[in-house]
Amino acid sequence: METTPKAQAVELIKQAKTVLILTHRDPDGDALGSALALHLALLKLGKTVDTVFQGTIGDVFSYLPGYDQAKTELVGSNDLVLTVDTRQTGEELQLGYKKLPDEHRIKIIVTPPRGSLKPEDVTIESSLPKYDLIVMLDCSNLDRIGPLKDQFADLFYEVPTISIDHHADNNHFAKVNWVDLTATSTCEILVSLVESLGRDEPLLDADIATCLLTGLITDTGSFQHRPTPKSLTVAAQLVAAGARQQEIIERIYRSITLPRMRLWGRMLAKVQQDQKHKFIWSTITETDMAETGGGAGESSGLANELAKSVGDADFALLLTDRDGEVRGNLRSINPTCNVSEIAGLFGGGGHAAASGFRVKGTIQEKEETILNTIRHWRVPNGEKLPGEQRTSSTG
Repeated sequence: METTPKAQAVELIKQAKTVLILTHRDPDGDALGSALALHLALLKLGKTVDTVFQGTIGDVFSYLPGYDQAKTELVGSNDLVLTVDTRQTGEELQLGYKKLPDEHRIKIIVTPPRGSLKPEDVTIESSLPKYDLIVMLDCSNLDRIGPLKDQFADLFYEVPTISIDHHADNNHFAKVNWVDLTATSTCEILVSLVESLGRDEPLLDADIATCLLTGLITDTGSFQHRPTPKSLTVAAQLVAAGARQQEIIERIYRSITLPRMRLWGRMLAKVQQDQKHKFIWSTITETDMAETGGGAGESSGLANELAKSVGDADFALLLTDRDGEVRGNLRSINPTCNVSEIAGLFGGGGHAAASGFRVKGTIQEKEETILNTIRHWRVPNGEKLPGEQRTSSTG
């Protein structure tokens, strides 16, 4: 009988000694909660664990247990790797070194069996970080990992990988892919993983449960977005295990900084509605961020507030720009509107109720292009949009 992805994942994790945990760039509550929950669980199992978050992280999540243990970058090991091209010289190289104590230097001498080596035949680089397992959470594809995918490209081919996710657009990019499309969040799946890893000694405690409940609450909008019977049952299980539900609600939904409040006002002041194509949108520019004193994390979650402002629309779109990118956050208002399809128009993805994308440029440069792409998608017959020029073909 074929082994299930869950069983394969559990076995790989049990065998591993040094584990790297990753999630998507600009992690949300589900990504942070699932990663930190697994981090804490693996520490209890005696593993060596590194968890790396990339991009913008809202300070609202700083209450999460293990938050201060996570890293924001991945570095190579202490080893330097000397690579020599031996196609012209043969591979039986002789290595030696000469100390230059007065100069506080050491010369490494490489002697080939024939011919001579040129400087361009030798490269020096840091060695890859040393892990025997990589677990990637809440990621539908490897590109969503962010810069690490290119910075340490060989790592993802040399080390066994596990992907645990619930997104419908997951492309099964890892060695083991545990993708549950019925789960409301990756944290919901992680509850089962933590239980399986703790068969000999239960791992689920108040801190891990708080991390996992954070993911359930944020990905369901505090159970406003299509909760399932299982998600509600799992939430009750986590509360019974000590999850600090009131702390989560207080930090995420009842606390707001002054810069965030000012950004909220800017966003609402710029709301526009396309009645014909049934959506609303607003923007937050880098100038807005600077003038309100908000950091990058202050805009986190504002798309959810935008979706609450108008009922006569199918979805809401919030565009923010920084660092040469426009980031689109989509939220479904009409339950029948799948915003992940809209995000897919721009190479993004996510959930039916909440999705996102990125495009290069600024809001000033890209806003109309993004809006018109969405309008054309909403009206597939390719109607002429305001300001567009049509050219007729002749045969």
